[in-house]
Amino acid sequence: MASVKNLKKEINYVLGDIINIVYIWEMTTTGKPTEASDALLDDIMDTFDSLMTRISEKKVENKKSHFKQIQKDFEDAANQFVAKVNALN
Repeated sequence: MASVKNLKKEINYVLGDIINIVYIWEMTTTGKPTEASDALLDDIMDTFDSLMTRISEKKVENKKSHFKQIQKDFEDAANQFVAKVNALN
């Protein structure tokens, strides 16, 4: 991992792009938010908040493993969100 700053940017950009994809899906299919898309957006935003809180923790014993775990959790969450977007109908 290059830096904490780059990790924050990556999380912001990737989750922001997924949110935009959900909004585009809403506009092109139903023209309005659905219950499923609202739940997905809430889940994405909760994950974003959780990851940023974990990044901001000051008292961690092993910073390298802490940030590696955050990166892994972020990648797993992003993959799950993309799969959920693909499953919207």
